[in-house]
Amino acid sequence: MASALAYKKNFKASAALELFYTGGPVALSPDATSVACACSDDIKIVDVETGKVTATLKGDSELVTALCFGSDGKSLLSASRSLQVRLWDISSGTCLRSWKAHDAPVANMVLDSSGGLLATASADKSVLVWDVDGGFCTHAFRGHKGIVTSVVFHPDTKRLLLFSASDDGTVRVWDLLKKSCIHILDKHFSAVTSLAVSTDGWTLLSAGRDKVVNVWDLKSFVLRTTVPVYETLEAVCIVPDGCGLPGSSAKVGGSGVRFLTVGDLSVVRVWNSEGASLLYTQKSSVASSSSKNDDSKGGILYATVAPGDRIMCVTSDQCLLFYESVPGEGGDPDFKLSKRLIGYNEEIIDLKYVGVDSTRLAVATNLEQVRIYDMESMACLQELVGHTDIVLCLDTCFTSSGQPLLVSSGKDNSARLWDLETGTCMGIATGHMAAVGAVVFSKKRKNFFVSGSSDRTIKLWPFEANINEPGEPSKLTSKAVVAAHDKDINALAVAPNDSLVCSASQDRTAKVWKLPELTLVITLAGHKRGVWCVEFSPVDQCIMTGSGDKTIRIWSLSDGSCLKTFEGHTASVLKVGFITRGTQIISAGADGLVKLWTIKNNECTNTFDNHEDKIWALAVSGDGDNIATGGADSLVNLWVDCTVEDEEESYRQEEEEALKDQDLANALKETNYVKAVQLAFELKRPYRLLNVFEEVYRNEDSTTQMQTILQALGKEHLRLLLEYIRDWNSKSKFCHIAQRVMYSMFHVISPIDLIKVPGIRELLEGILPYSQRHFSRIDRLTRSTFLLDFVLSSMSSLLPSEDKRLLTIEPEVEPDIEHATFEPPLDSANRKRDAMLEEVDAQLELIAAMKEHVDSRMSDAEVVPDVTPEVEVSRKKRRKQKH
Repeated sequence: MASALAYKKNFKASAALELFYTGGPVALSPDATSVACACSDDIKIVDVETGKVTATLKGDSELVTALCFGSDGKSLLSASRSLQVRLWDISSGTCLRSWKAHDAPVANMVLDSSGGLLATASADKSVLVWDVDGGFCTHAFRGHKGIVTSVVFHPDTKRLLLFSASDDGTVRVWDLLKKSCIHILDKHFSAVTSLAVSTDGWTLLSAGRDKVVNVWDLKSFVLRTTVPVYETLEAVCIVPDGCGLPGSSAKVGGSGVRFLTVGDLSVVRVWNSEGASLLYTQKSSVASSSSKNDDSKGGILYATVAPGDRIMCVTSDQCLLFYESVPGEGGDPDFKLSKRLIGYNEEIIDLKYVGVDSTRLAVATNLEQVRIYDMESMACLQELVGHTDIVLCLDTCFTSSGQPLLVSSGKDNSARLWDLETGTCMGIATGHMAAVGAVVFSKKRKNFFVSGSSDRTIKLWPFEANINEPGEPSKLTSKAVVAAHDKDINALAVAPNDSLVCSASQDRTAKVWKLPELTLVITLAGHKRGVWCVEFSPVDQCIMTGSGDKTIRIWSLSDGSCLKTFEGHTASVLKVGFITRGTQIISAGADGLVKLWTIKNNECTNTFDNHEDKIWALAVSGDGDNIATGGADSLVNLWVDCTVEDEEESYRQEEEEALKDQDLANALKETNYVKAVQLAFELKRPYRLLNVFEEVYRNEDSTTQMQTILQALGKEHLRLLLEYIRDWNSKSKFCHIAQRVMYSMFHVISPIDLIKVPGIRELLEGILPYSQRHFSRIDRLTRSTFLLDFVLSSMSSLLPSEDKRLLTIEPEVEPDIEHATFEPPLDSANRKRDAMLEEVDAQLELIAAMKEHVDSRMSDAEVVPDVTPEVEVSRKKRRKQKH
């Protein structure tokens, strides 16, 4: 019972599966530890090992068109449609230099082997060479008749040659010394997409969309051979000899230049230029297009050879595939997928935790595939391919034998049962006449699942754990079916004991059905809009629903009455879930908010805002300590319960404050006012600081002590002190202390140091009006005392001569009659009053002068009215009245 009352109070976003690549250029760092990806107008730097975004380089609101790492891997060069080329420092994320390169967007850029020269290829049909350090153009080459698609330097710095390829089907060779084109290689019949130079520097490879690779001799600049590859090529890379990649061995294929190609077939192949022989073909490809019916979107768009016998491929559906060389059949090297990073997930439709320890996450997006992610590396471990349309709903479970299963349903009117250990489809459930938008596993027996469709029917599908034959998914048969609702079915939930199933529909109702017959038990009516989600309580006889009317309701299973209603979302509630043994609720809505509710007090405990669009998916881990949310912003947030950590941190802070409070009391007792003031600032307690200043001013040497205190303060403490003075000055009870502290500050701290305090202008503007009000009040009181002076002096003239002596001061010693002067007590009081008023005038003049000095030093041209004339008039009036 005690653990049930340990409510959760806070969740923190521990990690996120975020958008980092939307298509376009990609660059791999020289040490292959990070990747630079174009993300709309920004650039994301992604750590290859963890899959997390380590840096974001903010763009200029135009799409990025080309990327290139510096030779040291610490800098990055980028080009965008704004026609600007930028040099970035990755560690700080700042742009070091930018310049306009071409009259059209840059399509490709590359650095020479020394890292000092940058070549840019543009849609304006020109190639420019830049000095990276100086930022000026050294060469301008023109001659292509189409867009320049690729450019590459000769690897030998002694041979100052530059090669460029264009969609006019030609490759041009440029001499950097002669600053002219020395050869035109024109054997292609379509756009040339990629160039590569052999490691020895004597062979040039050009690949194009005419489905061939031309091999050029760089000694005579003639065509050596043509290799037909029978696919539209996007990239060609040299395979170094003896590197360990498939086809790189000297015993395979004999002499010649070995190279790999990628294109619209989505497979990696290795070739030998000698004899145009194929050395290696990837047996199976994990690269998939976003739509099988659209051939223009398929294939691999870019590939590069990385250190450590690895290659990186970039697919058309924004996936980064990393292959490593491993021993294959017969001992020959083979490519194995070592990591898959998904750059763009589109909308997150649904997600569920996978595994006993919830270390994996199944995600359904606007694609036909279901992706399984590892939460630690953020890498995609599996892609479940089989649906022919978008997947809409997921559910996971573990059988009694520990077999992990997943069921998915989609717009192809079917549901599929998957074995997550092998990634194979075990069974297919067909029979619905419309999209299947809801599917849920049995909770207890784990031997059936229920599906709900837009055809308004619910079907129950039994299955066995090992129903599939190798390579052939079984066809599942429904055991029961019922026409459940008048509109689309949005969600389903099965009771913990498998006796009931509840359906939620757009007809504004939720219905409870008895299993396995699917007979109606009760109808839950009361929502004013469609019901989006439903969930059984794990401990009580009740059901929770979330609706488009922005409310969450808890219903009694016995009579169907509404027990509680939770209001707080500003848009439709799309997902709900029970946590903390059914005593709390977690909800997600179309307002992009995740809310934590406590059922007992019917209140929202906390609200989490980390999405920019509606949240379609919410998943709770088995222990309830982890939550995953995904939405229309293509972002998956992982939330971790941090209630215990927050409480421990709160206790620690309270202990520290208690110790500092004791130190403050000890410092006051020891009259160590400097330490007391410092502790009051650390505790951020202005009232305690006010008490310290009051005690200081009770001492005779308060001026010296205040000077020591103020000289020990830094700029930040001075800013805080002025903020406190501004607050004290607004209250008549504390204004006298505020004025005295301010008087001491202006006499101890020089104006040059004061104007360096952050926000000094705003602080003085807040102090001046109340200071004027206080001085006006003192002036009115002073003038009121003149009436008292007049009355007392008039009354003294009516007293007998003997009584008048009472108004004189009797000296304690024998007076010197010749030189002694006696003054009435009223004159003495008047002098003290005048002295005080003069001090007030001086204080106000000092504040005004300080404000005027600050205004003159500030760049802001806003003028604050000068109060000095008012002070002067007030002072002259009092002097006139005094005399």
